[in-house]
Amino acid sequence: MKIAIVGTGFVADYYMTTLPNHPSLTLSGVYDRDPERLKRFCAFYDVRAYADIDAILADPEIAIVVNLTTPESHYEISKRALEVGKHVYCEKPLAMRFEEAQELVELASRRRLILSTAPANALSDANRLVRKALAERSIGTPRLVYAQMEDGAVFRGKWKTWRSRSGARWPGLHEFEIGCTLEHAGYGLSWLVSLFGPATSLTAFSAVTFPDKGPGTEEIAMAPDFSVGCIQFRSGVIARLTCGLAAPRDRSFTILGDGGSITVRDLWDNRSAVHLERLAEGKQLKMRMADWLEGKVKRALPWKPTPGRRLSYKGFQAEGALPAFPSRIDFAAGIAAQARSVGSGIPAFFSGDVALHVTELALALNNAHDLPQPYVLRSSFTQPARLP
Repeated sequence: MKIAIVGTGFVADYYMTTLPNHPSLTLSGVYDRDPERLKRFCAFYDVRAYADIDAILADPEIAIVVNLTTPESHYEISKRALEVGKHVYCEKPLAMRFEEAQELVELASRRRLILSTAPANALSDANRLVRKALAERSIGTPRLVYAQMEDGAVFRGKWKTWRSRSGARWPGLHEFEIGCTLEHAGYGLSWLVSLFGPATSLTAFSAVTFPDKGPGTEEIAMAPDFSVGCIQFRSGVIARLTCGLAAPRDRSFTILGDGGSITVRDLWDNRSAVHLERLAEGKQLKMRMADWLEGKVKRALPWKPTPGRRLSYKGFQAEGALPAFPSRIDFAAGIAAQARSVGSGIPAFFSGDVALHVTELALALNNAHDLPQPYVLRSSFTQPARLP
């Protein structure tokens, strides 16, 4: 299936790194509004440059338009592609307003097209391993989830020097304007909805906690750099999701059930360490030793082992190419899932109503200061085709 990419900025390199994992996809070409950036990208990857977006939309061989532009451009470009009969895979969020995202989903439905959204980290082997453990009732009924999307104090780092493989600058100023929630909440939300279904309500808080992010940032309008939300799911699960740009890096995911817990170390790692603790088996020796040592020194240890035993990926297919740490995600997996959906007619999980639901949750977290609390979700979904 032939695809075309619109937007060759920093994130596009992640897609190019993982595209070889999916031989069913053929990249016909790319376009970027920055001529110099487009030229460098095409030279680095030896790919064709389209003259403009119209040339992509007019190409009858392109089945899927991959929208990797800035968030403010997602709605306009996705809408144009859908209107001419192209399927669309869009980076998060689908749009900056819920009504616009809803319009895109309805447009795709009317035209019998598939509109899917990033991120693809819930298509990971780690997610598959957790789903297997839950299906086997390894921890009984899941009750409570703690999801962390803390990326560290990136504004204190040397972000102005960060470059992608092909030389694109990390768009720090723009990331601060969009905010950590719209950039990162999707990684936690995609896991939550894939495991526990649709949410019914959200109680959230968001704020700009560090307005001064260093030289060069004084004149920009900062979006929230911290958000926290408690989400009620129809299935009965309660989840707390935090996003931030100040606390130490933490992308863990912990599920607490009647019979134990599952802990995922890093949602950005395709094969993150996953630990399973069953209460019926009692505490492991490592945990008993940690408890004994704390009692001996009469203070909390600065580090303690993860509860439970580490689950094995034995029997899983070999991993494909992945970006380097900290973004070990198969970014192109979402496009491949969409392509399979186009070919089979079976909806891809992160498309349509699910894509809208994830987008609404992210927008509600980001805009919590302007919304009544608790916020009642306007979108929902019936469980679509199973994930792999």
